[in-house]
Amino acid sequence: MNKRGHVLNAVLLSLGLGYLLEPAGNLETFRTIVMIGVPVTLGALVPDVDTAFGKHRKTLHNLPLLVGFVVFPELFGNLEYVWIGVLTHYVLDVAGSKRGIALFYPVWKKEFGLPLGVPVSSSRSDLMTVFVTALELAIAALVVYDVPQYGVQMARQSVGL
Repeated sequence: MNKRGHVLNAVLLSLGLGYLLEPAGNLETFRTIVMIGVPVTLGALVPDVDTAFGKHRKTLHNLPLLVGFVVFPELFGNLEYVWIGVLTHYVLDVAGSKRGIALFYPVWKKEFGLPLGVPVSSSRSDLMTVFVTALELAIAALVVYDVPQYGVQMARQSVGL
């Protein structure tokens, strides 16, 4: 996807996550959207910095970079949500575009993508962005609401409650 698509994805995802985490629709919801939205949007733009150097969709479109952004908050106490933007950038490039990304670069240069993607220049790229974002939000909703319940149920069953 292009920059506009990544920003659209990040903004829509931030709105959705804000309401998932703080569904009241009040000032606290808005605060949550901003708290998540700024780092997610910045993270969504980070991988495309490789257009200025290196090989696009390889140099900064790989799992080592994502792992770095996941671990960074644990080590330094900031950038908590940037990794979400980086991850959604990858998801959008893999699922939304024809080309895919080199997830294991520099070890393996093969690019991975799904056959349902559209060319970046397609008039349907924004529609694909919205579709991928909706799927990401559905998965986030499962994680926020269902997965913790299943974890509690499994824990209770394991101790015989």
